[in-house]
Amino acid sequence: MLDIRELRADPDEARRRLARRGDPGILETLEEALRLDERRREILGQVEALRAERNEASKEIGVRKSAGEDASELIAAMRGVSDRIDGLDDELGGVEGVLRARIMGLPNLPDPRVPEGEEGAFEVLHAEGGRPELAFEARPHWEVGETLGILDLERGAKLSGSGFPVLFGDGARLQRALIDFMLDLHRDEHGYLEVAPPYMVTRESMTGTGHLPKFETDAYRTEPDDLFLVPTAEVPVTNLHRGEILDGASLPRAYVAYTPCFRREAGSAGRDTRGLLRVHQFDKVELVRIALPERSAEELELLTGHAEEVLRRLELPFRRILLPTRDLGFANAITYDLEVWSAGVGEWLEVSSCSSYTDYQARRADIRFRRGPGAGPEFAHTLNGSGVALARVIVALLENGQREDGSVDLPEALHPYMGGGKLTAP
Repeated sequence: MLDIRELRADPDEARRRLARRGDPGILETLEEALRLDERRREILGQVEALRAERNEASKEIGVRKSAGEDASELIAAMRGVSDRIDGLDDELGGVEGVLRARIMGLPNLPDPRVPEGEEGAFEVLHAEGGRPELAFEARPHWEVGETLGILDLERGAKLSGSGFPVLFGDGARLQRALIDFMLDLHRDEHGYLEVAPPYMVTRESMTGTGHLPKFETDAYRTEPDDLFLVPTAEVPVTNLHRGEILDGASLPRAYVAYTPCFRREAGSAGRDTRGLLRVHQFDKVELVRIALPERSAEELELLTGHAEEVLRRLELPFRRILLPTRDLGFANAITYDLEVWSAGVGEWLEVSSCSSYTDYQARRADIRFRRGPGAGPEFAHTLNGSGVALARVIVALLENGQREDGSVDLPEALHPYMGGGKLTAP
């Protein structure tokens, strides 16, 4: 959530930065918020003046009564003042409610480092690892998985509809191995505290991270509890400290969590949905950091480096890209995507988004800290990133590691978890 005081102090800067997102509706919402804020302050000024007038009149009424003088006219006038105050208070409540809704509907301000442009106008910042050179025509993962007997899309669709694959045998074991490998790496080498959060969260939690109200149609919601299946572990883990004031000396807080993730992908019609490329349920290991504001940029580099190390050890060709303004997430100030090359589909596949939210989520979730005893509370900065998402990593492992005989070679990092280094057909 943006700070209305900052918007009020420099509205032209807010207009300029929000305009970079390319949505005229955002600027309309900003202008309405500024008008509502102005009216709110007008009402507060009127109420303050009327209350001061009423206080002075109350003193005068007391003096007149003490002197035995008639105060009925003044009392009647003050009843009118009280009625006006009540009316203004009612209007103030309505204005503040709409103002909060408009502020909640404004996205985060893009970081100055974010390049201008539409989806696809990203900057490639770093690339590592060569694309695999196969002596045969690479097959897509759904064919590789079917040959190995580890992936069944038809039975998944029978159980739950499209976008819910079933993994068998070594496919299920590979999924579990990747989760354990990533949790061990981030916990033991990168210093994250492992968390096992709930897989269902409240509306307040979804609102705190910026997933509501804008993305409610993409979420799976339960009745009658009004709980949401997590779209990412970012939601429960970031909200661990909702409404808290942390000790600044304890920052950064670094958490890693595994959860399945559930997304309707309501806005993905027409996009590639073959195999595991776009599914409604997938597994992900998530990294969350809560940091001091002045360390936000350094924390993003650190977190992104931790996600990159996963791909490095999985021996996958990857690149880091900086997303442009019009492909930036609603709550994000800046985002690096990590993409892996997958030989069968011949595409770069996003497997991680690492983002800084500045104080946007912290304001929504009221996550603050004190720098020391007696210091005033400040809003923290929150960051998160996939460390990493499994579905497309499995795609790349199957497609890049495939051999002409139908087997798949696995990276050395997974050998201890898989009891060997190769997937073979039964």
